[in-house]
Amino acid sequence: MTNFINGLLRLKRAPWEMLASILIALGVVMLMQPFVMWAFTWSFMVTFVGTVMFIITSHFPE
Repeated sequence: MTNFINGLLRLKRAPWEMLASILIALGVVMLMQPFVMWAFTWSFMVTFVGTVMFIITSHFPE
């Protein structure tokens, strides 16, 4: 866990891509669930932020 946080603070590619992938997956799950309306409402924004974050972090150094 410490390596993950250090990677985030030092702008390493792998931890930020993992965080972006988690956001994308969370947005898709929020989109497909039928129970909570606020989750469905925010699902597009969470997926969009994760996608943009993934595109930006793909340019970070290894």
